[in-house]
This record gives sequence, structure tokens and C-alpha cells, in this order.
Amino acid sequence: MTAVVIDVADDGSVVRVANCGHPPPLLIHDGTVATLFPGAPELPLGLGDLSEGRHHIDVHPLAVGDILLLYTDGVIEARDPAGEFYPLAEHLARWTADTPEALLEDIRADLLRHADARLSDDIAMVAVQRVA
Repeated sequence: MTAVVIDVADDGSVVRVANCGHPPPLLIHDGTVATLFPGAPELPLGLGDLSEGRHHIDVHPLAVGDILLLYTDGVIEARDPAGEFYPLAEHLARWTADTPEALLEDIRADLLRHADARLSDDIAMVAVQRVA
């Protein structure tokens, strides 16, 4: 099982990310989209005996207005009728001015269009925005 765990600092200035083989979070900052790839690869949960036992934690700045998008692999593995995967990060660039609620609705509608309304895996998305 894969997982990504985030911790937002009390003052909101940074987000700490522990990624255990999960799709990386996406950060919308100043009209751009950045993929928060882990600085060191980690094994999925349950395989910890094969590693050194400590997880790598990445720290990323979080500015007022930034939106952090977390999502499951069902989102990026949704296929169109030709078998092409859904290009989430590429399409996300269309909606960088959205609120978190509107962003999730736009992605959902676009994902259903892409997959011709036939999703074969569960999907989940969470968008959080720093407001102060």
C-alpha cells in the first residue's frame, strides 16, 4: 500500500511530505504547477523491513494562496478510449486561479470527459489552500 503524509507547519509557511511510493502532491504557486517529487525514493507501507527504517521527509515552502493537491493513483491512471492516461499535472495548469472547491470540480469533470465517464478505479482528491 502506498501513502503520502503531509504536515503543515503551525504558521503555514512550509509543508513536510513523507511519500511512501504514492503519486506525488502537486503544488499550485503563482500560476504554476510543481510536482513535489520525493527527494529520496521510499518503499510502500509494509515493506519497511527492506529499508533503513527511517523515512525521508521533504520540506517545501507554502505561500499564502498556494494550493496543495493530493490525489490517488486512480486519477492519473484513468484512461481515455485510446488507452492514454489522464495527464493531471498538464491539465491542472488550466485552473491555477481556481479556489480549491472549483479546482476539484474542474478536475472531476475533465477526468470524466477524458475517461468517457468510465472510471475503472476509485479516485480521491484533496485540495488545501494556505489563506494566511
